[in-house]
Amino acid sequence: MTRLLIVSDAWHPQVNGVVRSLENVGNTLARRGYEVRYLTPEPFWTLPLPTYPDIRVPLPSLRVVQDMMAEFAPDHIHIATEGPLGLAARTLCVTRGLAFTTSYHTRFPEYLAARLPVPVEWSYGYLRWFHAAAAATMVPTPSVLKYLRRRFFRHLSLWSRGVDLSTFSPGPGAMFAGLPGPRLLYVGRVAVEKNIEAFLEIDHPGTKIVVGDGPERGALMQRYPDVVFTGQLTGGTLRDAYRSADVFVFPSRTDTFGNVMLESMACGTPVAAYPVMGPIDVIGRGKGGALDEDLAVAVQRALRIPRADAIGRARDFTWEAAADQFSRRLAPIRWRARVAA
Repeated sequence: MTRLLIVSDAWHPQVNGVVRSLENVGNTLARRGYEVRYLTPEPFWTLPLPTYPDIRVPLPSLRVVQDMMAEFAPDHIHIATEGPLGLAARTLCVTRGLAFTTSYHTRFPEYLAARLPVPVEWSYGYLRWFHAAAAATMVPTPSVLKYLRRRFFRHLSLWSRGVDLSTFSPGPGAMFAGLPGPRLLYVGRVAVEKNIEAFLEIDHPGTKIVVGDGPERGALMQRYPDVVFTGQLTGGTLRDAYRSADVFVFPSRTDTFGNVMLESMACGTPVAAYPVMGPIDVIGRGKGGALDEDLAVAVQRALRIPRADAIGRARDFTWEAAADQFSRRLAPIRWRARVAA
């Protein structure tokens, strides 16, 4: 049996695309006969992330990480995040000549710059160094791959995402039936880097709905009393929210993919977004939604897209295909990566 170790600073109880992607590809590979183990912050002390206390940063012991890796004796190591836990695993792999792969999920430099006066180039310098030692760095879309190449990242390969069609599927939705239409929905973290205010400022009739939680929720609820804030939803309740909306609005300019767009389209709700990396790749050429620099224009165009078109676009993305891409790029740890540490 092939043993795969996935190292990630992001894990439950966080609800985000990184955690969902790692779980789904791991579950898919487990069904194919892999033994998948996750090395996460759970065994370690954690501290709240400054400006975002709901996310906790692990304080890993290098010795404990080493012992856990040795006990599992993986055939492949994948380091999914560039935080303290990912850095500890990278350090051990490099010093022992063990090949490993990494993945790039988040435009962390832009997220950090939105919160703190840290130059973007400093952060990208760290990320280039971190990923340079990997046999391959997996990125979610062609536009992200091109962007990182322009920033001199190497050994890049595609690892797309999928959507669970057994969970997210079309059907009647009653959750927002009593609200004035059209019903415009946002799902995700309620945080500054998500650019939610661009959605809330749209001059458009109907009802704006925000599903999710985060550090900006309280302030935005006070500033926009006409907006419906539901808090975090999961499972069938989240599916009902997608089904009940007329358009899903994705205002982020910094996400590398946006799994929530696939979830919405799989439920039959088209997407309105900016023409930036992530939406460009996920939505395609108008099949699942509409892109425009004027978000209100994108909403108007998305309202005219048949729900069947959104469903069809979502079905282009499967976790089986994503797992194929992921597994093909894994490197046997006995192969020593000939790249600079």
